[in-house]
Amino acid sequence: MPKFKNIISLLKKQRNTYTSSLAEHFFRNEYGKMVVVISRYLGINQIETAEDIVQETLLKAVENWQQNGMPPNPEGWLYTTAKNITLNILKRDKNFQKIINEKRNIDFKSEENLNFSNNYISDEQLRMMLSCCHPTIPENTQIALILKILCGLSIKEIASAYQTSPETINKRLVRGRKQLRENHIDLQGKVDLNTQLPIILKTIYLIFNEGYSPHFKNDIIQFDLCLEAVRICEIIINNPHIPDKTESHALAALIYFNTSRFKARFNKNNEVIDLKHQERNLWDQRLIQRGIHYLNLIMNENKEIISKYFILASISMHHCLATNYNQTNWNEILMLYNLLLNIENSATVKLNRAVIICEAKGVEAGIEALKPLENEINTTNIYLFHATYTDFLVRKNDIENARVHFNEAIKTCKTKRDRNFLEKKFSNLVPIS
Repeated sequence: MPKFKNIISLLKKQRNTYTSSLAEHFFRNEYGKMVVVISRYLGINQIETAEDIVQETLLKAVENWQQNGMPPNPEGWLYTTAKNITLNILKRDKNFQKIINEKRNIDFKSEENLNFSNNYISDEQLRMMLSCCHPTIPENTQIALILKILCGLSIKEIASAYQTSPETINKRLVRGRKQLRENHIDLQGKVDLNTQLPIILKTIYLIFNEGYSPHFKNDIIQFDLCLEAVRICEIIINNPHIPDKTESHALAALIYFNTSRFKARFNKNNEVIDLKHQERNLWDQRLIQRGIHYLNLIMNENKEIISKYFILASISMHHCLATNYNQTNWNEILMLYNLLLNIENSATVKLNRAVIICEAKGVEAGIEALKPLENEINTTNIYLFHATYTDFLVRKNDIENARVHFNEAIKTCKTKRDRNFLEKKFSNLVPIS
């Protein structure tokens, strides 16, 4: 099976045309659907072959649609083309057909075995997610597999998102596919939703978090990652085989609340704007209502389940519903953080809670909550500790000590984006050169 270069790079070079923009949209939305169906047909051992087939399908789409325009049913065009390429490969290559038949009992002459109906696609996407999130597969490899197989991101794009080399991502994918084979994960077998669904939700949460606030990149938001997290979460919610969707609804609510503030998080100069100074009229009310809808579904179920995602979504909802920063219900949010601390007793939660204590009970209380955390914060987020301490001390008008923590925050920042934000926010502390 020949290798094809990633189609998205070709499409991005041709963005000036209407057709290529639409083709890029369909690439993102349809890539994973086709891969999971073809992988089900050929077996998990042939997942790379399935990916190659989809790459060839997208290449044919670009070439055909640029010449002839977008077809009336573009999804159907893609599915038919992918199906034909798959069957033609099997017909031409008898040895390949024999290899597949040793693993799978398939009538290769019947096109009915390649089913691209919506319900079938939804089931296969869920199965593939469960396979990629097998408990024996490391977390960073789970994320790489999902972004590559289900979301259609290239190796280069995944590497860029997580600020690592394409070689590192490729190694993760090679190991991940090897584990898929060695674990004997059968996409046609039964799956353990109770065990693996929480792992999928955690993976979605990690993907969204990296998109919402990149840890190692200067981007304010990585929209591709955020949108893929939204899309995968909706696949979970809309699948009829998942009986209990409480956690899925809570995660979806959290994602929609946070996504609603995208347009207000940066200005025309692409500079970060903190929550206090955001223009709230830019917040997307449709997305806020979507988040409220999912929280209401949980409340209507009358389940006494207090989970991490539910609490975080409730916190985000309070921020979204406040008419301005000063009208935020800080005491209610503090109660929610106290609950969250019982579930996740981490330094990050404690740091965020200290910020809320400062707003609810005053700066002295905030400092007392913050002091013990210096040795608990990991090196990635240590700058946040010093930046928060700087803010508290500035409010207290302790400029001398504030400057000490400001300098530590600047020194430990991982990105130019965060450094620029702090220098602008605390401009009176920046040394005059």
